[in-house]
Amino acid sequence: MTDKLSDKDKKDWQNFISSSEKVESKDKDILIKRTVNEKSIDLHGYTLEEANKKISDFINLCYFNGVKKINIITGKGMRSKNLDNPYQSKDLSILKYSVPEYIKNNSYLMKKIIKIDFDSVNSPSKGNFDIYLKSIK
Repeated sequence: MTDKLSDKDKKDWQNFISSSEKVESKDKDILIKRTVNEKSIDLHGYTLEEANKKISDFINLCYFNGVKKINIITGKGMRSKNLDNPYQSKDLSILKYSVPEYIKNNSYLMKKIIKIDFDSVNSPSKGNFDIYLKSIK
């Protein structure tokens, strides 16, 4: 970089610092994207019954508050003690699989939902999934 500034650069700098005009934030678009109506809920440690009740209440609350996207954190089920019980369903006893099934089979909740991201549910490397909500009419 050069140590010398041109006369034009000096003049431009003086005009800039003496101006009362505000500079538009270049981060404005990033901030708007961050403030999109999105909420998360972490269901780690809940029983199936508690998780289903919690998610039902949460979806209703988000829907009526205009939230568009919900990220549901269930965990991968890798440390679930249910895996050791041969009398329980390996998949449906783990929140990762049971919560989306509960939502899908609940017609009252599904009326509020555009899409459930089942690709994330079925991915062995993910312990969360998204739900996209409809707008209140």
